[in-house]
Amino acid sequence: QVQLVESGGGLVQVGGSLRLSCTASIPAFDKSGMAWFRQAPGKEREFVSSISGTGVGTLYGESVRGRFTISRDNAKNTMYLQMNNLKLEDTALYYCALRPDNGWYGYSASGSDYWGQGTQVTVSS
Repeated sequence: QVQLVESGGGLVQVGGSLRLSCTASIPAFDKSGMAWFRQAPGKEREFVSSISGTGVGTLYGESVRGRFTISRDNAKNTMYLQMNNLKLEDTALYYCALRPDNGWYGYSASGSDYWGQGTQVTVSS
């Protein structure tokens, strides 16, 4: 059974930084595309960023492009999201997703994806 564990969330002031981590228990981690999504209260889930299994291909949502950086360390079965210049509107529960046996994730979630439990990011003024 695939498990995803996120960490790194917390409370930060506007303009601050956080780094989220997502560690997966899956043998073929480097063959799995991965992504970050977020959901704020009362809002729909929003695509944040995705990364290919090799780490070469990345995509970003319009609202985070230029401020967030996605990366992965396949030796550690871990994906990261470096979040800089955080804004109030970045406050949300952040989830990582993994698509097994598919090196590319894209922009959209799929019914075959595995999900983490989420980590809260709260940006305050």
